[in-house]
Amino acid sequence: MSLTFSRRMERVRPSAIRDLLAHGADPRLISFGGGYPDQRLFPVAELRSVFDSVLSDATGSAALQYTTSEGLPALRAAIADRLAAKGTPTAADDVLIVQGGQQGLDLVGKLMLDAGDTVIVEDPTFLGALIALNPFEPQYATVRIDDEGMDVEHLETVLARHPETKMIYTVPDFHNPTGVTMSLARRTRLIELANQHDLLILEDTPYRELRYDGEHLPTLRSLDTEGRVVHLGSYSKILAPGMRLGWVIADPDVLARLTLLKLAADTQSSTLNMSAILAYTQQYDLDAHIERLVDAYRIKRDLMLATIDDTFPAGIERTTPSGGLFTWLTFPEGFDSTAFMKDVALPEARVAYVPGASFFAVDVKTNHARINFSGLSEDDIVDGISRLGALLTTHLK
Repeated sequence: MSLTFSRRMERVRPSAIRDLLAHGADPRLISFGGGYPDQRLFPVAELRSVFDSVLSDATGSAALQYTTSEGLPALRAAIADRLAAKGTPTAADDVLIVQGGQQGLDLVGKLMLDAGDTVIVEDPTFLGALIALNPFEPQYATVRIDDEGMDVEHLETVLARHPETKMIYTVPDFHNPTGVTMSLARRTRLIELANQHDLLILEDTPYRELRYDGEHLPTLRSLDTEGRVVHLGSYSKILAPGMRLGWVIADPDVLARLTLLKLAADTQSSTLNMSAILAYTQQYDLDAHIERLVDAYRIKRDLMLATIDDTFPAGIERTTPSGGLFTWLTFPEGFDSTAFMKDVALPEARVAYVPGASFFAVDVKTNHARINFSGLSEDDIVDGISRLGALLTTHLK
């Protein structure tokens, strides 16, 4: 049999990360590679209770039935109310329930991109966004990122070079992979530039509520003056990723088209899971649960950063995230973090991370790595980082 696949499949390839992490079944492996929350903090008993109550209710069979493509109206209203209470004015009709934030990326890509269209992303950017957008065959233009997030002065230069740009993608809060947060001044300027150049902004905020230091900054959606920000959120990092539920917030015209694409993709998200999350938010205190996560992850972050500082050799830089799940390592020029993990860290120390090269959309840089601190125990953080530090000290002499 000889099949001719679509052209878009040329940009859909197996992840090199998956190949490098083939040792993942090794029980001795300490992996800092995933973006996993700590499963020991999942509210298992509470979720068991709400699933039981949803299915035991006199109308429990409704949780097993089809519902609208937009999602359960009561859950959409609950999401809208929560966002509005936290400073992002939202109505239930602005909300589309999706299969996690990743489906939101896919649907917006389908809505906005033809082959060859230009998307501006941060340099580096979220690998999952590249995976979602690549099948639509865009061209990428990149903007520098520093401790205050996207460099909007550089963005102006990039927009002058690429006046054809269709969309800007950003993770403004606790950026993946770097962990940095976009300043308020830069958020305001980003909105001004999008208005000036008539662009859509795709704001991805899965980590927003996991802040360990400082005050929350306004969402880009809340600063939007012309309805051009599409806001993505998710229950994956604040409740449980296995529920596969997130949301898209957009103006009516955009949301209506995204809903049609959602209908075409999978009809709707799980009625049962939507019912369970709605019941959880009604019967339990989601904010109190998030506070427990924040307290636990703050300890892990501090422990990881302190262990890096104590065990890594001079010449390796790290970010200090004020929230989220990651820190970003910068090694000396010429260092290849992919080769080092494959040839040294995995076989000699049973330690894995995500090499930074995968996060660069245009000019690949090999001397970086993303390190996750949320998914491991405190003992594994100290053990794994110390092993890695000892190897780096030897290797970089």
